[in-house]
Amino acid sequence: MKVGDELEPLTIPITRTLIVSGAIASRDYQDVHHDAELAHKKGSPDIFMNILTTNGLVGRYITDHFGPDAVLRKVAIRLGAPNYPGDTMVLSGTIAEVEGDTAQVKVVGRNGIGSHVTGTVTVVVPEGSAA
Repeated sequence: MKVGDELEPLTIPITRTLIVSGAIASRDYQDVHHDAELAHKKGSPDIFMNILTTNGLVGRYITDHFGPDAVLRKVAIRLGAPNYPGDTMVLSGTIAEVEGDTAQVKVVGRNGIGSHVTGTVTVVVPEGSAA
């Protein structure tokens, strides 16, 4: 684990089921996350993913890379282009800082219309872990 290392990209198909189930799991019942007709009436071309689902996917991306012993200490993300059904998001990451067993990873998730998510994840990777 060293500064500049790139994580293997993760490709995530953005399905209607993923969007709706993520909203339900995070108790986000805003209609724009499950009702296409109401989302359209509010100016959106379709339903779109909520930030809590995105946050979970970013966390999964980091722990998939660093292994089950990795501990997320901080996830700071910002949303950009919405994730709509039928698109694909590709998460990528680069290690920006390393201090002992702790790394800061810059993460970007891009879809067909731009950057859906950008941010930084601080992760502790105990010595001898899978990373």
